[in-house]
Amino acid sequence: MIHAYDKVYLEKARTALGRMLDYAVYDLEYDLTEFFSLFLRSGIASRFESGDFTLIVGMSGVELAYQVLEHTGNTHKRVKPNYTMDRSEEFWTGWALAYYQWETSMGFKEIVQYVPIEDIRALYSPYHEMDIRQFVDKMNTLYKVARPESNLKLLRQKSGLSQRELAELSGIPVRTIQQYEQRQKNINKAQTEYLIILAKVLCCEVIDLIEKTN
Repeated sequence: MIHAYDKVYLEKARTALGRMLDYAVYDLEYDLTEFFSLFLRSGIASRFESGDFTLIVGMSGVELAYQVLEHTGNTHKRVKPNYTMDRSEEFWTGWALAYYQWETSMGFKEIVQYVPIEDIRALYSPYHEMDIRQFVDKMNTLYKVARPESNLKLLRQKSGLSQRELAELSGIPVRTIQQYEQRQKNINKAQTEYLIILAKVLCCEVIDLIEKTN
């Protein structure tokens, strides 16, 4: 998986996102879902996930929160951060979500479309005490349940092709296509030739066929 930024910056990014949500909820008194929607609308989310170093390294969580408000036309008086001794559920939510976004390279918008931010916060207990990989596995499971169709199937359906028609146009056995669509075979490990041919037939990029959760 190609990541938007080097792992050396990941912990800073996680802390910034966690602190942003904690500050927004406890100091600015925003509802978590409401503020995260502002985060998505502001353009800050897309810059963050693409590895904009002015955000993931150059700003604190508090500064990020005010950037979100500024870019969405919301004004709020400056509030002194009230740092807590223990990490809040909201802090953990941002901290864990930043890792998941980095690990999968999915956008924040796509992630919460299928696993809402409130549902992620609800994973705090017991996942805040577990290794982050266990959180990733749980998120992958929730994502697949909410979005059961593979990228290949969605792209094929969008093109108006049946599995057999796609097989005939691509020269790939229909059974192989079925196995990729049903995730019986991992398309991420498909022959490069297969991916290039499928992308050409479906008028998409190879990356569009790749499954970001395994």
